[in-house]
Amino acid sequence: MSIAVYLVDDHRLFLSGVKAELSEEFRIVGAGYDVDTAIEEIRRYNPDVVLVDVHMPDGGGIAVVEAVTVTNPEVKFLALSVSDQAEDVIAMIRAGARGYVTKTIEPEELSDAVRRIDAGDAVFSPRLAGFVLDAFAGAIPSDDDPELDQLTSREKDVLRLIARGFAYKQVARKLNISIKTVETHVSAVLRKLQLSNRHELARWASKRRIV
Repeated sequence: MSIAVYLVDDHRLFLSGVKAELSEEFRIVGAGYDVDTAIEEIRRYNPDVVLVDVHMPDGGGIAVVEAVTVTNPEVKFLALSVSDQAEDVIAMIRAGARGYVTKTIEPEELSDAVRRIDAGDAVFSPRLAGFVLDAFAGAIPSDDDPELDQLTSREKDVLRLIARGFAYKQVARKLNISIKTVETHVSAVLRKLQLSNRHELARWASKRRIV
């Protein structure tokens, strides 16, 4: 069965365009133009993924994410906004969103982001991921977590980037290492943490707020 998607945006023309782009690949179960309607319908339809705008009246995307997460914790949120401000990105992630992309994203990239969010990945426009990494740079308490204490400093660097949804090539470029070295580090991290794949790794990191 195709991924069930709900859309939230108070700009109806933009929302219509997103709906048209995504409806060929996903099952669009509804669209909300205001916070209260969105919360009510998301709770009722319980979609797999919600694309939500950040700046709307009555609390915006943060209000939607926070309210729904209480009653429907399995719903995954992807912020889709014109804003690329660090405070907006961080606020949405703190509220419970799994990713944040800007409205300049290409249609095929948005479709890929929806699939990755549904699979458990975290997805960010590359520049925005840096804001989150900086904000949570101290989130790995190696002295307090024996599992994380097994990892080397470089393995933790790779873990953070993979947990944020970066591809191996992007991780290699950011850390100035080869893709093969990234693969070696990821294999070591998975082995030490007894995880099977990068999706499990992203979920593991999310539970520990390693974002």
